[in-house]
Amino acid sequence: MNAPVDLLITDVRIVSCTDDACPVSPSSFVAVKAGRVEAVGPMDRLPATLAAASECDGQGALLTPGLVDCHTHLVYAGDRAREFELRLQGASYEEIARAGGGIRSTVRLTREADPTSLFEQSAKRLQSLMRHGVTTVEIKSGYGLSLEHELKCLQVARHFGERFPINVRTSLLAAHALPPEFEGRAEEYVDEIVHRIIPEAARSGLADAVDAFCETIGFSPAQTRRVFEAARAHKLPVKLHAEQLSNQQGAALAAEFGGLSADHLEHIDEAGVQAMARAGTVAVMLPGAFYFLRDTRVPPIDLFRKHRVPMAIATDCNPGTSPTTHLPLMMNMACTLFRMTPSEALLGVTRHAAQALGLQATHGSIEVGRQADLCLWNIDHPAELSYAIGATPLRRRFHNGIEHAM
Repeated sequence: MNAPVDLLITDVRIVSCTDDACPVSPSSFVAVKAGRVEAVGPMDRLPATLAAASECDGQGALLTPGLVDCHTHLVYAGDRAREFELRLQGASYEEIARAGGGIRSTVRLTREADPTSLFEQSAKRLQSLMRHGVTTVEIKSGYGLSLEHELKCLQVARHFGERFPINVRTSLLAAHALPPEFEGRAEEYVDEIVHRIIPEAARSGLADAVDAFCETIGFSPAQTRRVFEAARAHKLPVKLHAEQLSNQQGAALAAEFGGLSADHLEHIDEAGVQAMARAGTVAVMLPGAFYFLRDTRVPPIDLFRKHRVPMAIATDCNPGTSPTTHLPLMMNMACTLFRMTPSEALLGVTRHAAQALGLQATHGSIEVGRQADLCLWNIDHPAELSYAIGATPLRRRFHNGIEHAM
């Protein structure tokens, strides 16, 4: 390593997230060139002649990969605080949805918002994610529910990746709910998704994946299959909201199509877990929604462990069931509510979250050749990221090897 590097980070204890136990290295260095990790090693092997355009003395702090939030509904207008009150008064999520609230109320406000307003409202949430250590985020559409407005939401999400130091992956979630103009005509709306919305999202390059809500108050397995077949025809990978409120065998369906992930999964059975294991589909835990909806059925963590299904954790940032942008808090909830271990939680927001986005070859760990998305934390042990309720001990955040003010 004779040529100078762009960035040299010294005296850091590294949690590379390449090992399931998440061990901490002794004092080490990381060299970055052209946005990639060029070299990693103990301080006593740092070449004395190595020159760097920029240096960062870690002062013994803990260095992890940048965090990956692999499931968000970040782009929307308005809020649903009134529904929060109704739920506390006894109304269920299903009752609110069937009465025209829920997703549809956000759809109305999102459709009414022009792109500039939608960008400005949603950017505040994105910046909050970044302050908590997120360097890669998945953003779904799903609050437009028409060709025009679904593309509008995806365009706003794409603009975030251009305007802010963060990697953005987009998922088309047109099959999120039935729009009011298609009331009682679910099959016709699926026709619209299959024949117009997916083809245009693919043609324009606005979507990196296709998602759906397979549930009794969403779309049936047969309708979801049609959506997935259209995604496959347009060479887009799939993800799925599955088994949140009931077992519709959605996770197995996602696995059949080689799905990147199946998310929620409170009601999944062992057959579904086995299908995910065979397909390499990641299980995404969303403890924020579990907590906010006061759910009592915990995802079968032991089954995921038994069948070696990778578990990711995400905020599920959305206005109705998980209004949070605090990914470390979701780590705490995954440990306290789901009994995941702190090591599983850290892998769940790094390596396994990257896998849930199809980015496991470039993101989610600290290794030579990986993108230099890194977080420096004011903590002594990685378990502290899951331990502290609502804390954000982030000292420095690097995206593509460049530090950005928080």
